[in-house]
Amino acid sequence: MNIIELSVKRWQLTVLVFSMLIALGVSAWFSIPRGEDPTFPAPIYTVVAVYPGADPTDIEQLIVNPIEEKLRGLDQVKKLTSNAHAGLATISVEFDPSVDADRKFDEVQREVNALRPTLPANLHSIAVEKYSSAEVNILQVALVSDAASFAELERLSKLLKDRLTALPGIRGAEVWGYPDHEVRVSLDLGRLAQLGISTGRVLQAIAGDAASIPGGSIDVGRRRFNVKTHGAYESVDEVRETVVASSGNQLVRVRDVADVQWGYADASHDTRLNGHRALFLTATQQVGVNVEHVRDAAWHEMDIFSKTLPANITLERPFDQAKNVSNRLGRLTEDFGIALVLVLLTLIPLGWRASLLVMISIPLSFAVGVTLLYLTGFSINQLSIVGGVIALGLLVDDSIVVVENIARFRREGHGRVEAAVLGVRQIAVAVIGCTVTLVLAFVPLLFLPGLPGRYIRSMPVTVIYTVIASLFVAMTIIPWLASILMPAHSDAHGSRALQLFQRAIHSTYAPLLDRALDKPWRAIALAAALVVSSLALVPRIGFSLFPKAGTPQFLVRIEAPDGSSLAETDSAARFAERVLLARKDVRAVLTNVGRDNP
Repeated sequence: MNIIELSVKRWQLTVLVFSMLIALGVSAWFSIPRGEDPTFPAPIYTVVAVYPGADPTDIEQLIVNPIEEKLRGLDQVKKLTSNAHAGLATISVEFDPSVDADRKFDEVQREVNALRPTLPANLHSIAVEKYSSAEVNILQVALVSDAASFAELERLSKLLKDRLTALPGIRGAEVWGYPDHEVRVSLDLGRLAQLGISTGRVLQAIAGDAASIPGGSIDVGRRRFNVKTHGAYESVDEVRETVVASSGNQLVRVRDVADVQWGYADASHDTRLNGHRALFLTATQQVGVNVEHVRDAAWHEMDIFSKTLPANITLERPFDQAKNVSNRLGRLTEDFGIALVLVLLTLIPLGWRASLLVMISIPLSFAVGVTLLYLTGFSINQLSIVGGVIALGLLVDDSIVVVENIARFRREGHGRVEAAVLGVRQIAVAVIGCTVTLVLAFVPLLFLPGLPGRYIRSMPVTVIYTVIASLFVAMTIIPWLASILMPAHSDAHGSRALQLFQRAIHSTYAPLLDRALDKPWRAIALAAALVVSSLALVPRIGFSLFPKAGTPQFLVRIEAPDGSSLAETDSAARFAERVLLARKDVRAVLTNVGRDNP
């Protein structure tokens, strides 16, 4: 007994499988991770070195060149780029996508650590950053106020950051737009002159007490202890108490010759929302979670937090990635509904029962496809949604052919079970061959090399899984349902609608097919001419690896001449704000002066 007879004659087993597939599909749909883009490990790393006071030439000679030479010696390096700026060096290295990303990161980290002693001793910091496709902000909110102080905005934004990072699914959060803290020491020049103390001596005293200096080691019995002076300031009062000099029997401290207060450094990144001063807060999600669930939890926490804000501070939510995902899933739902309606219309000649059978195959095939995506570690994203839309036009083919052939056997007088078995058995090879052909058409996309191949992989996988699932459904579930639902026809030629449909085919398509078969070489030549002429349209259509995203947002980039002040650039940014906010269809304008939007 083959699988066709087993599914029809052992209907209890088929019912069990049918129920299990529905349950697995529903469970997978609610459990599968969702995001705007697929996530995958990428062997791309950036070495960031900070060397305050050095010009680009020194940065290149002392830092960039040694690091490049070290990294170039690693295996399977695909691309190496570097940039040298005043006080900053960035070296990016990309390896072949086939390597183990985590292992390569350890290699890069090890080589950089080994090189560290040979780099300048006063290098402030050097770190290796790992690229991840998951490092994308899923939300960006803003604390907006024209009246509140930076200190108040910063305090509230960091409080909100702590509350968001404590939520499940949030990988990290960051606050943008407030200036760096600094301790301002305002010297009393008259007092310094009276005491005979130079300003350089005050600066030297503060810098000396803030330094951490290794003092070597000392042996005590059988043990050796490392000695290190620790001078990092922990409060403003410690700065005030720093000894500058002695005058007679008294010590002169910084508080005696200067006013020491907390302050803010000059702003290097100015942020606004819709023209109003704001601090931005962004958050990223963990890998393998549902972006909609994470967003809902974050929004709920913000609703609670908003109630505690002062009257002069508002919490705005200008960017929500989950909305883009929901819109794409909504379009997939619309396409799903359209597919069901079209199937109903095209199968009217076979009757409403045949249409019902084919319509059942659509959600069932999708349920199996989503289950396979979940089990193999893929997510619901814009690429897998595109694959689902493509699969909508393919997965009904097998079920339509199977149902039509079973209906034909019923019209010939065969019993329900016999018609189901014979109808599927007769065309089984053709259906399998058609499905394999469709699968093979998408297999090359699975082997697209490089990072673009990893990015696009969920699209062909979705199509392949769903089409294979449609074959399984058409060969098992549909024959069993047909053996129950398909009626016997009193007319061997079928219903009146089917007879009209066949008459239309014989009066239009049949004569054209006869002429093509009578003169096959002419038909082949005409088909070849159509193919060649269609290729001529390719340059006019254009080339693109991916279509435009279609998200309702755009970036306005303003580059001022070299040497322009932050205020000059801000003036141009405010002009762009006024132009954009004057349009009624603009919902939010996020302005960043001094750097890009997070």
